[in-house]
Amino acid sequence: MGKPIAVSGGRSPRSPTAGGAGASGKTTGQCLTFLLLLAAVAFPTVVLYRAVDRRHYSYRSLRSDLNASAMLSDSDWLSEAAAPDTVELRLDKILQEASMEDKTVILTTLNSAWARPGSVVDLFIESFRIGIGTRVLLNHLVIITLDPKAYERCLLLHTHCFPLATEGIDFSGEEYFMSNGYLEMMWRRIDFLRTILEMGYSFIFTDVDIMWFRNPLPNFYSDIDFQTACDHFFGNSTDLGNRANGGFNYVKSNNRSIEFYKYWYSSREKFPGHHDQDVFNTIKYDPFVTEIGLTMRFLSTAFFGGLCEPSRDLNKVCTMHANCCIGLESKLHDLRIMLDNWRDFMSLPHNMKNSGIVSWRVPQNCSIAALFRTPSF
Repeated sequence: MGKPIAVSGGRSPRSPTAGGAGASGKTTGQCLTFLLLLAAVAFPTVVLYRAVDRRHYSYRSLRSDLNASAMLSDSDWLSEAAAPDTVELRLDKILQEASMEDKTVILTTLNSAWARPGSVVDLFIESFRIGIGTRVLLNHLVIITLDPKAYERCLLLHTHCFPLATEGIDFSGEEYFMSNGYLEMMWRRIDFLRTILEMGYSFIFTDVDIMWFRNPLPNFYSDIDFQTACDHFFGNSTDLGNRANGGFNYVKSNNRSIEFYKYWYSSREKFPGHHDQDVFNTIKYDPFVTEIGLTMRFLSTAFFGGLCEPSRDLNKVCTMHANCCIGLESKLHDLRIMLDNWRDFMSLPHNMKNSGIVSWRVPQNCSIAALFRTPSF
C-alpha cells in the first residue's frame, strides 16, 4: 500500500494522538472531503473545456491539429488546405455538419481584409443575430476562407470554417473591382461552387457584405434550379432582362445546375477580363441554358434588395446588399447605418411598424455620386 497523505498540520495519520482510531477516521474524512472538493472544481472545468473544444474543432479531419491557421505558417497552411487527399473529406464533413435536412447549406467567402475585428464579417454575423428567424441559420452557414488570417479569425467567430487555398495566388488583401486579383477571386468562387453541387449539396450563396434581416427561405421559388438576386429588377421573375447580381443566389444540386456551372466557368475564356456577373448576364440568353433544361428565376428587390435598388418596405426585406459601392470603408460606413436602421425598426411597437417612421438612411458613402468617381461592385 502507498504511504498515506498528510492533510492536516503536517502530522502523519500514524502519529500518536489522544483520539487514536477516531483521529484516523477524522483524517480519512478530511481526505475524502478534499478529494470531493477537488473533483467539484475540476469536473466543470473539464466539461467546459470539452464543450469549447467540440464547438471549435468538431469539423476537423483526423489531421485537425495541423489545420488550424494559428498553428501554421502561410506555406504550411497552403500545403494543408490544398492537399488533394484531405480536402474533399474535410469539406464533406463540414458540409454534413452544417446542412439542413434537404442537404442545403449557406455559403460565403472571406479574406483577411474583410475579416479584421470590426470589419464586414462582424456586421454580417450580427445581422443574423438580430434578424427575424435568422439566428438559427448560423448553424447552416459555412465560411469559406481564402487565406490563413481569415481562417484564424473565422475559428474565433464561427463553428463551420473551411480553408480554401489557391496555390500561387494571395487573396488576403482588399481586391478592387475588376483588378486581376478580383477577377481571379470571383472565378475561383464559381469553380468551387460547382464542386459543392457535384458533392450533392444545394446552397444559398451570399456575399459577406449582405445583411440578413429575415429568413429568405419562404420567399424562394419552389422547384427552381437557379435563383439569383438582382442589381435591378423589372417586375417579372422570368424576365432575362433583369440585371442579376452574383452575390446572392439559391441553387439546387442536380445535373442541370452542375452543367450550367461548368459552362459558366468555361465561358471566362470567351470573355477575358470580365467578371462572373457580367458573363452570367450574357450567357443567360445562350441556347445552351435552354438545351440543358435549367430553370431560372430572378428575385425581387422588394425582398432581396441592395444599395443599387433598396428594398423599400422593412416589413418585407429579407436581405440588403452593399452593392453599387466603392471601397471597404464606404461599405462599412453604410452597413453600420443599415444595421442601425433595422434596430430602430425592430424597436417600434408592432402597430407602428407599418407607419413608415423608419426607412433606410443609405446609401450615404455608397452614393450614386461616388459611383461616377470610381468603378463599382
